[in-house]
Amino acid sequence: MLQQRDENLMLVAAVEQYAQKYDISTASSFALFRKYGVNTLIRNHYNALHTQPLAESFHFAEDIIKRK
Repeated sequence: MLQQRDENLMLVAAVEQYAQKYDISTASSFALFRKYGVNTLIRNHYNALHTQPLAESFHFAEDIIKRK
């Protein structure tokens, strides 16, 4: 249960950072994350991402979206 909460917090932080950097709404940012499966990937790679600075989840998401 704690890990799920932490995954949610990491995902929210990445969505908000992406929205801020690209000057879009958080809803639009989340829609992109869902479209490209970023939300699932962040959850699937949580065990590695949580050992990195929080900004790394944003960079991870940004990289995935750029590649698709």
